[in-house]
Amino acid sequence: MSDLIDSFQHFGAWRDTLATSIDKLRRWLAAGQLLDEDAARRLDLAQERLTGDSLVIAFVAEFSRGKSELINAIFFADYGRRILPSAAGRTTMCPTELMYDETLPPCIRALPIETRARLGNTSDFKRAAVEWRVFPLNPDSAEGMLEAFKLVAETVRVPVDEARMYGLFDPDDPDVAAAIDANGTIEISKWRHAIINFPHPLLRNGLVILDTPGLNAIGTEPELTLSLVPSAHAVLFVLAADAGVTRSDLGVWRHITGKESAGTNHLAILNKIDGLWDQLKTTAEIDAEVQRQVVSVAETLQLDPARVFPVSAQKGLTAKVTHNADLLAQSRLPALEAALVEMLVPAKRDVVRQKTLSVVERVITEVRQTLSARERSLVEQLYELRSLQGKNQGSVERMLQRAQAEHDEFEENVRKILAVRSVLGRLADESYVHVRLDALRGSVLATRERLRKSRLTPQFTGITRDYFTQLRSLLRKGSAGMAEIERMILGVQRTFAEQVGWSLPPPMHFDLETYVAEVDQLEEIYRNHFGALTLLTRDKWSLIERFFDTVVARSQSIFAAAERDSEAWIRSLLPPLEMQVREQRAQLKKRTESVTRIRDAQGSLDERIGQLEDALQDAQQQLAELKRHAERMHLHDETRQSAAAGTAMKPAEVAPAMRAGG
Repeated sequence: MSDLIDSFQHFGAWRDTLATSIDKLRRWLAAGQLLDEDAARRLDLAQERLTGDSLVIAFVAEFSRGKSELINAIFFADYGRRILPSAAGRTTMCPTELMYDETLPPCIRALPIETRARLGNTSDFKRAAVEWRVFPLNPDSAEGMLEAFKLVAETVRVPVDEARMYGLFDPDDPDVAAAIDANGTIEISKWRHAIINFPHPLLRNGLVILDTPGLNAIGTEPELTLSLVPSAHAVLFVLAADAGVTRSDLGVWRHITGKESAGTNHLAILNKIDGLWDQLKTTAEIDAEVQRQVVSVAETLQLDPARVFPVSAQKGLTAKVTHNADLLAQSRLPALEAALVEMLVPAKRDVVRQKTLSVVERVITEVRQTLSARERSLVEQLYELRSLQGKNQGSVERMLQRAQAEHDEFEENVRKILAVRSVLGRLADESYVHVRLDALRGSVLATRERLRKSRLTPQFTGITRDYFTQLRSLLRKGSAGMAEIERMILGVQRTFAEQVGWSLPPPMHFDLETYVAEVDQLEEIYRNHFGALTLLTRDKWSLIERFFDTVVARSQSIFAAAERDSEAWIRSLLPPLEMQVREQRAQLKKRTESVTRIRDAQGSLDERIGQLEDALQDAQQQLAELKRHAERMHLHDETRQSAAAGTAMKPAEVAPAMRAGG
């Protein structure tokens, strides 16, 4: 098994064990009546992120670059044969996702090409199951899967006007015009998008493989360049070693980078180096020729040569199937797999750990504060009651009066918290106004109206630039509201620390700059995709439809996430304070009741002291158990990191450190 597959399985095991630890913590807190509704919701969200998190690798190339064979060689060699079709010519005609959703049976879902004639992008149609054609898949039959996977290569011939309606015919492209047959029809993909639900071990562990079919699909499906490919944690750009970077390759590269230089998660794969193998040349001469191609590709794509990997996917697959170690080394596939291990798994683990453990640690801290307050209260009560031993009835009466006075004073502080909740609700509503979809809808409608009134297509650029500016302004206004809320909560915590002696952890800092950065990225990709040439060659209404079908849909996703996370953050602010209130109120009530019983001779002093000692012991045991839960998660985390490091690539194979996307 390759280091890449092994590292993914370690990652999956690490994630599963962490999820189990969180579940154990949740059940223990619930059993001890230490889990309030908000904390339960946050722990549930942390577990959902763990189990539902995916790691996306996008393979991008023009046709006939060996992309499908590379996927076979890296991920599916254990089947002992090809799984994805690989042959001369086009074998993938539509964007294809390989993933696993355990709620669905193994199958291939395909979206008919006819949906391109209607409004809506692929994400919109993913929410409408009725639009997809479903084909069963037998994962136990490699032959059956190979036949089923050929579906992604299916084509149909349609009249030119129909192809134009789908956005798949450009009369200015001489190659497209030459493809028209005597009947006036042209060959296009039968499907717009395919999703292969396949229970492969890697896919079960959250890997998603995105296979894109070249410049034609990338140019006509803006969602690929606006959302799917940019969100991938690694983008593998596949070239042919003998040809290097062709004009069409460069067109694909410019679409996927969206800027002058590639992201840190972009790798160039120089495939088919076996085509350079020549029995009349020495190994050194062949290596030098390969290296010259690497340098040439790096210069053309403006990449670090260390991020250009020459491989032979076909020989690598053959070597794995036949267990030929020498041929596998010649294929250079292990070096690419080692780079993916270093680039993907540690970075992804760090992101998941940060998102998950920060939530869990927050809950543990809040519970620890509650238990510590309970412990302090019990110690104080024990001290007071022990001081009564041998004292007269007057001393008991004075203690009761003091307990009742403290209870009354505390209830006054509780009323202040109720006032805080009212102010928080008002500030939250003022902040939500800017990040709710209703606010975005206003910008969309205003932009649409301006576009309709524009007389010249080039004005489109200025109008859309204003649209992105409006989005950033809305998010920053929302962020300013969040900052005001944070300052208010910190002030409330300081007040209670002074008056009651509580020590509460400050609220987690939160702003919306992450979503502003996503808008920046969206605008950058948009400018690349809807460039000046597009604006000069397409009619205005076609541009308007494509803009609102892609950019606006992505904007809606950004604002929906901003609204969801803002609401979750605001909901998390008061529960720690309210938990302390409940704990303090319960302890004050018990204290008053115990002193009252002692005064009225309804219970002996020694008996009550014994009860308090038992309660103190329970609180201390719960604190110790909570500490063990926290240590188990961190110990498990460190152990997994060490194990993963043991299976990572050797220093000589390591490419420069790369950071995977979120």
